[in-house]
Amino acid sequence: MAPIIVSDQKYVEDPDPENYIKDLTIIDKLEQISTIKSISPRLELPALLRSPYNSQISFIRGIDPTLESKISITPDKIGEGRMLEKPGELILGIKLAQELDVRIGERLAVDASALDGPQALGLQVVGFIDSKQPAVDKSFVLIHIDDAKLLSGVPTATSLAIDVAKGKEKHIAKQINKILPTTLTARDLRTLLGPINNELEANRIQMIPILAIFAIFAAMAVTSTLVVSVLERQREFGMVAAIGLAPKKLSEMVIIESILITFLGWLLGLVLGYGLVWIFATWNILGPLFISASEAFASFGLGDEIYTSIRPIYALYATATIIFAAIFAILIPARRVAKLKPADAMRDS
Repeated sequence: MAPIIVSDQKYVEDPDPENYIKDLTIIDKLEQISTIKSISPRLELPALLRSPYNSQISFIRGIDPTLESKISITPDKIGEGRMLEKPGELILGIKLAQELDVRIGERLAVDASALDGPQALGLQVVGFIDSKQPAVDKSFVLIHIDDAKLLSGVPTATSLAIDVAKGKEKHIAKQINKILPTTLTARDLRTLLGPINNELEANRIQMIPILAIFAIFAAMAVTSTLVVSVLERQREFGMVAAIGLAPKKLSEMVIIESILITFLGWLLGLVLGYGLVWIFATWNILGPLFISASEAFASFGLGDEIYTSIRPIYALYATATIIFAAIFAILIPARRVAKLKPADAMRDS
């Protein structure tokens, strides 16, 4: 799946080849956007695959091999054979190939309903995709875009796959939509994920109370440390108060101490946290862990590349701990110091 997909508005609602992109000159405008790395036209259509032993209906994708390799990880997932090079060739998911009982070098008949009527082609199998994801390996079919045009009767493409930097998909999709004709739309990866993204967003909202609880417990840990500190330094506070420092000033000192301790912990956690997030955003460490831990990711057809995103707003979320620490310091140790009686405090052993 590409980071951004541009297609006709009608194609989003009804993915029929007849709702194709009428004019590909928009590519020239898109290539002027500096944040876009590469663009590859795609033509997708339903078709019937026939071997001498079996037949299967599948959704096939026509691509330009030279452009697609800059966007897709498909070449890296070929378990047997090679990538497409020219028209007349075809790549299958390895599970689909097993169902059709077809091997590398054999020909496969592809039947499709074109805009002008039924069409058929005989294509040679040159490679098998082994992504380790059942949803992909059972349905993946890749052909040259010229063959897809012959099968569908579409002169252009049904979509444009656009590669951009990780984490910038939403922003760049909005930028693209500003220059697109009203009949076309650009959708970022989150929008393309649909229900999966909705579930992730729901889980994110559910995590807010849990994060708030963690912040409260962290603040309480700081507060308990301060309470012990106040009890241990009670005679010291009594002497300072006896010299002339007002109890209000003493309590303010305790509050500042609480905020300072929390701030130092927050700063250290920020450096370590952002360091780990940067590592996970740069190298694919989480992907293999998630895929091996849960079969749900494979059933959704998600890839084995999972990266974190780095956002400055995360630091703002963490300030909740400082706020809670200040509140608890006011409620507990600071109030205790404010009510301190110098004579009683100095007698305390």
